[in-house]
Amino acid sequence: MSSQIVPALPKTFTSSLDLWREKNDQLVRQAKQLTRDSRRSLRRQQSAQDTLEGFRELLLTLQGLPAAVPALPLELTVICNYIILGVSLVQAFTEDLTQDLQRGLERVLEAQHQLELRPQQGLKELWHSVLSAPSLPPELLPALHCVASLQAVLWMSADRLEDLTLLLQTLNGSQTETSEDLLLLLKSWSPPAERPHTPLILQDAESLRDVLLTACACRQGFQELIAGRLPHAQSRLHEAASGPCPPSVLVQVYTALGMCLRKMGNPQRALLYLTEALKAGTTCALPLLEASRVYRQLGDVAAELESLELLVEALSATHSSETFKLLIEVELLLPQPDPASPFHCGTQSQAKHLLASRCLQTGRAEGAVEHYLDLLALLLDGSEPRFSPPTSLGPCMPELFLEAAAALIQAGRALDALTVCEELLSRTSPLLPKMSSLWENARKRTKELPYCPVWVAATHLLQGQAWSQLKTPKEALSEFSQCLELLFRALPEDREQGNRDGSFYLLQTLKRLDRKNEATAFWQEAQSQVPQEEASGSLPLYLETCLSWIHPPNCEAFLEEFGTSVLESCDL
Repeated sequence: MSSQIVPALPKTFTSSLDLWREKNDQLVRQAKQLTRDSRRSLRRQQSAQDTLEGFRELLLTLQGLPAAVPALPLELTVICNYIILGVSLVQAFTEDLTQDLQRGLERVLEAQHQLELRPQQGLKELWHSVLSAPSLPPELLPALHCVASLQAVLWMSADRLEDLTLLLQTLNGSQTETSEDLLLLLKSWSPPAERPHTPLILQDAESLRDVLLTACACRQGFQELIAGRLPHAQSRLHEAASGPCPPSVLVQVYTALGMCLRKMGNPQRALLYLTEALKAGTTCALPLLEASRVYRQLGDVAAELESLELLVEALSATHSSETFKLLIEVELLLPQPDPASPFHCGTQSQAKHLLASRCLQTGRAEGAVEHYLDLLALLLDGSEPRFSPPTSLGPCMPELFLEAAAALIQAGRALDALTVCEELLSRTSPLLPKMSSLWENARKRTKELPYCPVWVAATHLLQGQAWSQLKTPKEALSEFSQCLELLFRALPEDREQGNRDGSFYLLQTLKRLDRKNEATAFWQEAQSQVPQEEASGSLPLYLETCLSWIHPPNCEAFLEEFGTSVLESCDL
């Protein structure tokens, strides 16, 4: 298509254009002044909204006129300012801002009389039409690259990486048209320099390109770390740290580098990066959580527990609002961590449970009791908790009760343990269906409260341990008997082999209670099973704690002795 001849503009239009450009510049200066304003946040928010409305009114004025190339640089700049400020205020891209991007591209095609040839195009198609137009005026390029940088931000935040790659390939031309490496494409992208006397902009294309580059390096570094490709993760994270990282993102990057080094067997260097992460910003929960993992790897239990205590404090503290943001920053382009990812700090109650459980596992019973009782008080203070099955993110409420009871027994506080167990039974009893249907459902492995019989059985087991500690064997035997009765009824018929220590303990208990038939049946079943490698961490913590009180004899010797007694009784 041949180049369009642009007619000379009337002086009145030129004068109006100068006034509109001055209005844009005034609004930009007004917006930047807000970042230095010490007034209350609510006042600043209102001032920012007023400025945003000013940009919107100016944009409506410009778009109320026929699209003209001389006015398009200002119009596109106002679109950019309006979108940057709007995104900054809500920290997200909204549908109306996306429509402003699309309208701006349509205006570029209108000015060249090409829009009617390409009706109802999406953003991807519009960008191709605009950037491939043979008559694209060069004076539009700086403003168009600013719009393109915002489009790149939108597509990266929405994970539309293929569309982003295609846009960058088109912007870079033949230099990188075959490359699909986003980092390489972003590094190769060189926005054209601004012309003299151009309208002011809140954040130019080069600044947004640097934000995109840092965000891309962060995202790739986090992905490589989770996938276990640690050298690649290190490289990307170092690149991210050298970019325009706000403090909150720098904390994540340094912590991720610490994770890399811990996983690579270099915990001392990991601690150096975690120290830098703690210095970088006010959000210290993530590096404290990672520090506890490093100290655990080093075997420094005291330092590990201290880190967890600080983590609990950090998650319970209320932080003052951060600096007023009026620019698009890297944090906006990073996805929120999945609850199961190593970058998720969890809640105060989850951190409190981690601290309590580590105290219990490391033999610090008094500390475990204190933290478990605090945790139960914290969780029971609100609405009635749901007794749902445990998940990969942590135990459910009944298991917290059971762990607390185990900690109390470990600390020699048997009466308090009985109180906790009674409270748990009072809460779980209403959840149990009729006994006959309970056994049937459990055997069929249906989803109807499959954990409930196990919780109740474990409660009786802990009550038996508590009564044993109080030197009352009659009550202890009664509780152990109820535990066994529930387990033998509730466990599925086709259950696989479980924890060996637990099996031997069950066998010992049956023998002690003189329940010979059940003990013999259990022994025969155990003999018929193929030995399997013990699965680490296969038992809940409250059962692991119970088993730590038991010192089973040599497995082979015990089985041989028991088998001999079984055979002798058969001969008789």
